[in-house]
Amino acid sequence: MKIDVVTLFPEMFDGPMGHSIMNRAAERGLLDFNRVNFRQFGLGKHQMVDDTPYGGGAGMLLKPEPLFDAMAHIEEQHPSTKKRVILMDPAGKPFNQKMAEDFSKEEHLIFLCGHYEGYDERVRSLVTDEVSLGDYVLTGGELAAMVMVDATVRLLPGVLGNAVSAETDSHSSGLLEHPHYTRPADYKGMKVPEVLMSGNHGLIEEWRHKESLKRTFFRRPDMLEGRVLTKQEQEWIAEWQRDFNEDES
Repeated sequence: MKIDVVTLFPEMFDGPMGHSIMNRAAERGLLDFNRVNFRQFGLGKHQMVDDTPYGGGAGMLLKPEPLFDAMAHIEEQHPSTKKRVILMDPAGKPFNQKMAEDFSKEEHLIFLCGHYEGYDERVRSLVTDEVSLGDYVLTGGELAAMVMVDATVRLLPGVLGNAVSAETDSHSSGLLEHPHYTRPADYKGMKVPEVLMSGNHGLIEEWRHKESLKRTFFRRPDMLEGRVLTKQEQEWIAEWQRDFNEDES
């Protein structure tokens, strides 16, 4: 996979991209990551990339020319790749695991990181997706892009040591992930559930599924909206609801 990040602060990506999963993906030839500083396409001797908005208002807007030229530069470097261009924008669609899974299937991703008060509206003609990390505003799009790149790259085949890890992550199955335990079996009186040491894989999988559902039911009930529950899942939820009501009374 090729990833280009168009940014005014390429050095911000040095740390995250040089360690752990991202570095491993690059070393294995699974990721070609590049940073494009669109300041180099700025106007005039001062390489200006922003200007005041027409009609007045606070702050500065990113000009269209540097970003259009940066995109043209990337196209010249990689003319044959199918590109998906993602604009970092707090007004965009909220990023989630399904989006990361979709991104991981693409050949070439380009993340446009804004700064200042926003973009000249014409920049949006360059993009395929407008994405937000959440309902809040960051100083720039770089941190959001780092999160999205990380969530995407770890899903590429061969990046994680165990492919099942990605499949069982929270949100991948539509449920939060079940609890995990390792040795010792008893730590300060807190014991590992016996079923996990039973060797009965059928019971273990049932326990894990039940705990995933339980964690989701209590922490993120919104994730269950629209989910078609099995009879067993309905019975479990009814049981937890009764226990919760009894505790409240």
